[in-house]
Amino acid sequence: MQDITAGKFYNPTKGKIDFDEVIKEIFSYIKECPKYDYEIIVGCDSSSGQEPFFPIAIVVLRKGAGGRFFLKRIKYHNRKFYNLHERILEEVLLSCRLALVLRDRTQEETLKLAEPLDYEFRYIHADVGANGATRDMIKEVVGLIKGNGFEAKIKPESFVASSIADRFS
Repeated sequence: MQDITAGKFYNPTKGKIDFDEVIKEIFSYIKECPKYDYEIIVGCDSSSGQEPFFPIAIVVLRKGAGGRFFLKRIKYHNRKFYNLHERILEEVLLSCRLALVLRDRTQEETLKLAEPLDYEFRYIHADVGANGATRDMIKEVVGLIKGNGFEAKIKPESFVASSIADRFS
């Protein structure tokens, strides 16, 4: 299993940066305007086909005032996804893996600060919804996310997966 944080993430402002820089950028962004409420969210999408790539996004939402995102494309070699069910589960598993690492790192960095930052990190956005081909997967996907210690957001509320990551699939 590959390291979910290895390689580069893309940010429109900073270009290609590694995971350590993503953490620094998240904290820098929150420190810029600490009066706002912040939310960190992870979500993933996939391109169609048997050999899809998976754009996975980290979003730092400055509630009511925009946000920042960091995106990484994951491509498997010698692995095929034969149906939508397999692809959706892989999206959720990748999101959970990244969210767990990200939560640990942000907690570690928060403990190092003289003055802690105020942010919420509890949601993973999944690209499933009550309308369409993924409706039968909602319970499974939500259970997987909850089993990893996060709350699930599904369409139409899952904008990180269904809009941001989707734009890069």
